Amino acid sequence: MPAIRTTTLPTGEAVPVLGQGTWYMGEDSSRHGEEVAALRLGIDLGMTLIDTAEMYASGGAERVVADAVAGRRDEVFIVSKVLPSNASRHGVESACERSLVRLKTDVIDLYLLHWRGSVALSETVEAFEALKAAGKIRHWGVSNFDTDDMEELLALPAGSAVQTNQVLYNLGRRGIEHDLIPWCRTRRIPIMAYSPVEQGSLATSSRLADVARRHGASPAQIALAWTMRHDGVIAIPKASRPEHVRDNRAALDIDLTAEDLTELDRLFPPPRSKQPLEMI
Repeated sequence: MPAIRTTTLPTGEAVPVLGQGTWYMGEDSSRHGEEVAALRLGIDLGMTLIDTAEMYASGGAERVVADAVAGRRDEVFIVSKVLPSNASRHGVESACERSLVRLKTDVIDLYLLHWRGSVALSETVEAFEALKAAGKIRHWGVSNFDTDDMEELLALPAGSAVQTNQVLYNLGRRGIEHDLIPWCRTRRIPIMAYSPVEQGSLATSSRLADVARRHGASPAQIALAWTMRHDGVIAIPKASRPEHVRDNRAALDIDLTAEDLTELDRLFPPPRSKQPLEMI
């Protein structure tokens, strides 16, 4: 199986364009072993970027990740997120320590602000930089930031250290293509796309049937391949079953043609003007 394509963070570090999400993992203890096994299979297949958050199952997803990467920590690029309610100088420090304990690791590779809250952005950035200096995190970034938020961020003294913006992006949610994606691409800041299959709804979309048929693929795989069609976009689908993990990995090998892309544009029109940033 070919190696997974990578994209480059502003620091120059390469990360896979296809990772693994953990939203809704850790909520049912009876599924813990299944979820751990799914993540471990994904690592075996090269999907070594794993995204989680303190919010997911109130830390339960981070515990699933900890068990999945046990004995393999050096193979994995862990992304976690801090809630805006914990985004103060001391709040970030405490939240990060709790995440480190749950993840059973000494360092988080990429630590994101989950979305903007009432804490001044400058204070959160200072806290992130302090965590970097202390060796608790290697990089930091943001999530659910629109273009104006990104401009405000980069105007801060250490704002240019941002490594990614994790946002909702899929065939049915293309608003960021109008300005946010071009803005980030110009500055070589990768977009991390969450819900690339719209929480499963695109997997059953009849609008994707013809393109899927041409490639001998499923609608979900077409939606995922479309999300990763450009460099600088990282997709983080969640899969709890082995067959879904393998299907996600196979999506990376689908080469959408110009005809496919034209048809998908007709079925899922791109934005013609600035759209409000969408969140789930």
